[in-house]
Amino acid sequence: MGFGWQELLIILLIVGLIFGTSKLRNIGSDLGGAVKGFKKGIKEEESEKEEKNNTEKED
Repeated sequence: MGFGWQELLIILLIVGLIFGTSKLRNIGSDLGGAVKGFKKGIKEEESEKEEKNNTEKED
């Protein structure tokens, strides 16, 4: 018993009416920036682990 496309459209319209489009745009850009920062952090962590493994192999 999931949501169909009609229900999702109605929910999006209600959210748009409550928050307004400019507020939703700001929330979307903030969320996108957060996801981008999270991916960057994961990438940096993986590269640090890889560098650590390479230096351990050399020793």
